[in-house]
Amino acid sequence: MNTESLRSLLEQLKAGDATVEEALAQMKHLPFEAVGQETFAHVDHHRHLRCGMPEVIYCPGKSTEQIVEIFVKMAKHKANVLATRADIGVYDAVAKEFPQAIYEEKARAILLRQEEHEPSGGYIALVTAGTSDIPVAEEARVTAEMLNQAVKSVYDVGVAGLHRLLSHKDVLQKANVVIVVAGMEGALASVVGGLVDVPVIGVPTSVGYGASFGGVAPLLTMLNSCAAGVCVVNIDNGFAAGCIAGIINRQSKEKED
Repeated sequence: MNTESLRSLLEQLKAGDATVEEALAQMKHLPFEAVGQETFAHVDHHRHLRCGMPEVIYCPGKSTEQIVEIFVKMAKHKANVLATRADIGVYDAVAKEFPQAIYEEKARAILLRQEEHEPSGGYIALVTAGTSDIPVAEEARVTAEMLNQAVKSVYDVGVAGLHRLLSHKDVLQKANVVIVVAGMEGALASVVGGLVDVPVIGVPTSVGYGASFGGVAPLLTMLNSCAAGVCVVNIDNGFAAGCIAGIINRQSKEKED
């Protein structure tokens, strides 16, 4: 939809020839924006209308200059902007343009918050098996909070000391959705799945000794979980877990309302 098409749609609304619902349906296909003299990106400004969340910048494989230019294009629409897997050098370059941007060091993420919304009702419980799993969990947390979802974190409660997990049972059982981040053998997702009546999102991590095969072992364990409520994202993909949990928690609030 170009500028002329948008102007036509607005005129239809004023004239009563289109309903708000029809207009929103058309606006879901509003334009992307080309970035760079030799176009290296197409920024999807209206992804949040179609998918309920904005586009996010994945930094690996992009130059610092490309990341900054994309960041600028996204920020001008006054929405929250998130860049994942960013190192401190990228943050320093972004901060020159946006001093208010925050660098979440553990998550390796840059967050520019430009819109504040009251957190949705209920919360996401975020659990890790070990301390070494925290960076992936933090990526999930930052992502969910960028989507204005409340998160309660419980770290280092793996199955090697199950009493640690059970001491936080109330936090798990009152959540609308639980994210479980675990490396090694990845058994924690199944254990949590047997304790709660809400969806459990398993995030296998590449943490572990040789036979964990860089996260393949916990991935297979979670995929073969005997707990029916467990679903699984890709290895080290805290971002996807945060997105999915955010959608579930938001829908839980909408149903309550």
